[in-house]
Amino acid sequence: MIKTFLSRFFCLFTFVLANSYGASAQQSESPVDYVNPYIGNISHLLVPTFPTIHLPNSMLRVYPQRDDYTGDQLQGLPLLVTSHRGRSAFGLHPINWKGKDNLQQISPYTYDNEEIRPYQYRVRLLDEDIQVNFAPSHQSAIYQLTFGRQQEKAIVLTADEGTIQIKGRQLQATQRLDNNTTVYLIAEFDQQPTLSGMIQSGILKESERQATGSKLACALRFASKNETIKMRYGVSFISLEQAERNLKREISNFEVEQLASKGRDLWNNELSKFRVSSSNLKDMEVFYTALYRCYERPVNISEDGRYFSAFDGQIHEDPVPFLTDDWIWDTYRATHPLRILIDESTESHILSSYVRMAEQMDHFWLPTFPEITGDSRRMNSNHGVVTIADAYAKGLRNFDVLKAYEAGKSAVQEKTLAPWSGAPAGWLDDFYKQYGYIPALQPGEKEDVDEVNPFEKRQPVAVTLGTSYDEWSLGQLALALGKREDAATFLKNALNYRHIFNKSTLFFHPKDKKGNFIEPFDYRFAGGQGAREYYGENNGWVYRWDVPHNIADLIQLMGGKDTFAAELDRTFREPLGRSKFEFYSQLPDHTGNVGQFSMANEPSLHIPYLYAYAGKPWMTQKRVKELINQWFRSDLMGIPGDEDGGGMSAFVVFSMIGFYPVTPGLPVYTIGTPFFEEVSIQLSSGKTLKVTAPHVSKTNKYIQKAWLNGTPLDRAWIGHEEVVKGGILHFEMGDTPNKEWGAANPPPSFAMSEE
Repeated sequence: MIKTFLSRFFCLFTFVLANSYGASAQQSESPVDYVNPYIGNISHLLVPTFPTIHLPNSMLRVYPQRDDYTGDQLQGLPLLVTSHRGRSAFGLHPINWKGKDNLQQISPYTYDNEEIRPYQYRVRLLDEDIQVNFAPSHQSAIYQLTFGRQQEKAIVLTADEGTIQIKGRQLQATQRLDNNTTVYLIAEFDQQPTLSGMIQSGILKESERQATGSKLACALRFASKNETIKMRYGVSFISLEQAERNLKREISNFEVEQLASKGRDLWNNELSKFRVSSSNLKDMEVFYTALYRCYERPVNISEDGRYFSAFDGQIHEDPVPFLTDDWIWDTYRATHPLRILIDESTESHILSSYVRMAEQMDHFWLPTFPEITGDSRRMNSNHGVVTIADAYAKGLRNFDVLKAYEAGKSAVQEKTLAPWSGAPAGWLDDFYKQYGYIPALQPGEKEDVDEVNPFEKRQPVAVTLGTSYDEWSLGQLALALGKREDAATFLKNALNYRHIFNKSTLFFHPKDKKGNFIEPFDYRFAGGQGAREYYGENNGWVYRWDVPHNIADLIQLMGGKDTFAAELDRTFREPLGRSKFEFYSQLPDHTGNVGQFSMANEPSLHIPYLYAYAGKPWMTQKRVKELINQWFRSDLMGIPGDEDGGGMSAFVVFSMIGFYPVTPGLPVYTIGTPFFEEVSIQLSSGKTLKVTAPHVSKTNKYIQKAWLNGTPLDRAWIGHEEVVKGGILHFEMGDTPNKEWGAANPPPSFAMSEE
């Protein structure tokens, strides 16, 4: 036992030295200490992850102001990031005072010895010799700035467009965002400044105490005898008065370590919903970091029972929390199902927020990409309806499901299906309703539909497949609500993917308005940039599997289970077809390749689990284990593509505990392969589910036998009702596939016969 402890300590200590991160051996027993916010901070191609410092689902989030980890300068210190990929609304710039006529250059900063935890940020600004220590609360935070030079110091605050006012040792500021949204800031210092004023053309104007406009800046000078300056601040989307209330409610002193300790406890409380026992430290780091990223969004913007909504520009009184900044196209697949499993109260608040957004907008349509500044209507389809259907199927009732259904129905039927558009339905939609597919343009044919985004194109295959799933989800809700006529219509339309299935190639193939397949056709490269003329970000090899609501029917369309499994193998083995330079120049989102499979983009996440539906769950076990080990690692490039605020990380969390929600809307999880000897899951139901696999390892990836609460389990799936009852899901693992286990009992799907 002593030897084991020393081995774990050595591994952890090595990790600390390698990453300038980490914790003490004593701390390593707490889940939050396995979180490495630096994972993925260098991207393979597009957007890196951001090492966000925040509390779970809280309004106040910050991360270092640089492009990615490789940047050796900071553009000031952040106060509030207002979107998942946004910059800070304000900038904080501590400097050593060189006189009121020398304030032109206040950043960037060369920095070193950065340490980031979910609840705390430390960094040294080298040129200024300033040690920074930061900790957040939900709507407020503290900065502690320790100066190494014995001279007067100053704090500069900047705002791009808004207002700044100085009141003694307090700063008041506003920052205007898009769509009539404003951020309000109240900042208080622990000492009185000796000099202050607005900055104009690099010169301090002592007589100027306030300013309105763009590119604003002010400075406060402090006495040289004080080594440390502390600043606490509150933020609001309602008013300056509310920002001050938020600050006083959450922070009563200037003790940054005390606030960090509270944040640490809160994170441990959340992350401890999964208690992992494993001898593999790196796997635990990958797992808990993925779990931490599932809490970055959406954010709760309610302030004392009120919230500002950019969806109608009004302040609302409502005791139910209002959450936004949720990119549903990414998060409906696994992030929302994960939250249902462990925090259905928050999930109910999110769904209630969807309904309120729909009520507040000009049209009663569910949102698609709700953000702080309103719904940006990005990507394709209306997958909020899938999230609603999944929650209802799994027993959530603490939201207005009837209104949610009507808002989803209106979005699908009244809003255009053209990607990246919030326009009303037009010709494309009329065509879809009549013929059951979105028509594609022939090569060289000019676009003449106004609502089609010139860059995003029609994406006809992606939209047809996505809308088929959305209508299946509406059909499930309609059945549950007793709306038989609606249900019949939507469930019929759920088969619309059949209209674009090419039986000769076994791919989903774009058709023109005359019903002809586009020919000749290359499923790897046809469609231009991002394959958007026909698909969307991913090519035809990925979208041929995008029928999660009716996998049994897809198997039949492909000619049966053997052909289906063989085509899955082809997907993972098919060469890129061009050099990497050429492939990624056209398909930059299609990274993390294993053959034509893309681990880096959300439409691929369910694909490795499809073997289980074809009677080969052992191949799902093999693929999932290999994919996680290949692409998700505890290092700076440890995520293969755009993480998108939990969209990809939830795949990792589910996959590592041993099962995955292939079909949100269906209360079933497909069994993959466990990664840990034991995972104890604290469920929303109040029960605990333990997933045990005593001899699991990198090689012992294959399930030999399984038991659920002592009863033999010979199927490759488990129902949500079984999960929420808690108990023990036990796996016997081995290094050789048991090709019989689960083969005869694939996960349920919906086989619908031809009409």
